Amino acid sequence: MTPDPLADLRAWHLPEPVSWWPPAPGWWILLGLVMLASLAVALWLRRRHRRGRAWRAAKQELAALRAAYASEGDARHYAMGLSRLLRRLALLRFPRERVAGLSGADWLEFLDATGGAGDFAKGPGRTLLLAYRPASAGGSGEDVVALERVAERWMAANEGGRP
Repeated sequence: MTPDPLADLRAWHLPEPVSWWPPAPGWWILLGLVMLASLAVALWLRRRHRRGRAWRAAKQELAALRAAYASEGDARHYAMGLSRLLRRLALLRFPRERVAGLSGADWLEFLDATGGAGDFAKGPGRTLLLAYRPASAGGSGEDVVALERVAERWMAANEGGRP
């Protein structure tokens, strides 16, 4: 009889399981992209939080100016403080070259062009010019209230990121 040709075969076995390490190159690329995206989001959130912190502080400063005006009644001091506050916020939002050298009517026109809707140069925002007048020139309480409303609208319009 002839020998059994199948007797010399070894038993079948499964191949080794696929190792999870090291990952394929596609996974390395995906990991790099995820890390870059995470870094970009973290930087964006940090910048947004910092800008938000400045605007929250500005709102607190506006409330302090309002309280000082209520106790002292000095419209000129209020207008000077509000003008400084708006300038600092404008410097946060717009390039320094565009904001830093402005004063008087040019400053009011800039505020109108960047969210004031004409309320600074031709409306209640003209009260900001009290900051540039002699101390004897005063403003009424209604002027200050209207100026504050205009300033708050400008602040709300510019609270976002850079244009």
